[in-house]
Amino acid sequence: MRIGIFLVAAQFPGGEPGRILADTVELIVAAERAGFDDAWIAEHHFMTYGVCPSPITLAAVAAGRTTRIGLGTAVSVLSTQHPIALAEQAAMLHHLSGGRFTLGVGRGGPWVDLEVFGTGLDRFERGFPESLDLLTAALSGETVSASGEFFAFRDVRMVPSARLRPVVACTSGSTIALAAARGLPMLLGVHVGDEEKAAAVRAHGASGVPGSSGGHVAAAVAHVADTTPQAVRELKESMPAWLKPGLASYTPVDGRPRPERDVDAYVDFLARIHPVGSPEHCARTLLRTAETTGIDHFILMVEAGGNAAEDVRRLGAEVLPLLRGRPPGAAGGP
Repeated sequence: MRIGIFLVAAQFPGGEPGRILADTVELIVAAERAGFDDAWIAEHHFMTYGVCPSPITLAAVAAGRTTRIGLGTAVSVLSTQHPIALAEQAAMLHHLSGGRFTLGVGRGGPWVDLEVFGTGLDRFERGFPESLDLLTAALSGETVSASGEFFAFRDVRMVPSARLRPVVACTSGSTIALAAARGLPMLLGVHVGDEEKAAAVRAHGASGVPGSSGGHVAAAVAHVADTTPQAVRELKESMPAWLKPGLASYTPVDGRPRPERDVDAYVDFLARIHPVGSPEHCARTLLRTAETTGIDHFILMVEAGGNAAEDVRRLGAEVLPLLRGRPPGAAGGP
């Protein structure tokens, strides 16, 4: 089983963005020391939910501070940037990190970002398949050209070039089908439980595309305490303080109403389905999800409990050994 951390650079009340970003890098350094396999970073713009607008930049900084841990984006948003520019950055980070980088991409949402960056609502609504195809072409060969609805340019040489297989965030049947048809693995979010994840894996596998099975990644909220009731209580006390203003800061690009969510009920749901509890409960939950879904790569959202550094330490010292057959407290490592 491969276990990483998932960082959104969450802004809790009173947090200063520059300090949060610096602390996010330190969490990746601590995760390497604690024995985690990788660290994945989210992209957000103009909001408090997450204050990292460039996960590739943050991953590059972290690559210079670490030697072993894998680094990924969860995700880089394709609807607001040029796929060739993203491919160039991914290729650079692949080479500079010694092959430790994985590019996760997603469609994003109908947010004001589309207006600010000039890509527009059409790119979000219709352009994701074209963007994804252009990105994968740029990451699979020496040259690339385009003649589509959104991109058209002559053949150019990728410098530097790198052969990378992106991971695709999948939140709908159409995106699952798109990833499967391209033979690309999925990244599944924290908002769905084991049965929905298992259904997504089955749907993806039904495509029959050679090499399309396996390599999927599942995100999970994680918080560890001495007892499960204590961990659940702490999560319910901490997470809404970040989540309520964070979700409220999403701004639609057009006149559509912003989706409303009962945050307290949502946190209760997350605490039930994810590794939130004692070390033994966290390990059992991850093993159950792996057995139900067939996924063996998890990235743990460690910021929701309000003390990410302590969660990284305890998960590394007390949960990872239960998943890897080492005595709790044993030295970290892959």
